[in-house]
Amino acid sequence: MNVSARGVTLGPRTRQLVRFSARLINPLTLLIAGRRWMPIVGVLRHRGRKSGRIYATPLGIRPLGDSFVMPRTFSEQAAWYLNVKAAGWCVITYRGHDYTLIDPQVIDYSAAAPAFPRYELLQFRLIGIKEYLRMRQAPAGWSPPTSHAPLGAPAGNQQEKN
Repeated sequence: MNVSARGVTLGPRTRQLVRFSARLINPLTLLIAGRRWMPIVGVLRHRGRKSGRIYATPLGIRPLGDSFVMPRTFSEQAAWYLNVKAAGWCVITYRGHDYTLIDPQVIDYSAAAPAFPRYELLQFRLIGIKEYLRMRQAPAGWSPPTSHAPLGAPAGNQQEKN
C-alpha cells in the first residue's frame, strides 16, 4: 500500500485481498447497514457503469447539512465511486430512510470534518483516507436522467468488484 498526496494507492495483491474480504464481510454488513439504529454505516445503491446492474455497497456515511459525506475508501479507483461519479447520482439508505443524492463532489479533510466524530476522523487519517465524497440531497421532483432507470428497492447483497 502506498500513500500518495491524493490518498491511498493499493497494489494488485492488496486489491485482491480487499476484494476477497469484501465478498465475505459486505453481505454481513448489509444486514445491519442503513438501519434506524445504525448511525455509522449506510447502504449506497448505485448502477454499474459497465454492467448496468444495481449494486448495494455498505459504506460509512454521515449527514452534513442538506448533504451526505462518505470517506472515499480505496481512492478514486473504487467501483462504487466510479459508478456514482459516472451517473451523477445514487440512492442511500441511512438510519432507516432512503435519500436520492446528486452532484458528487470530492472534498478534503477540513470540509468533511464537521460530519464525523473525532475518533472516526482519526481512523480515516491513520489508514490514509484524505478525500471524501459529498453529495447533496436531490430537490423534490428531481428525477434521474432517462438513460438510467431509477434505482428501485434494495438489490440484495450484490457487490461490484473493486
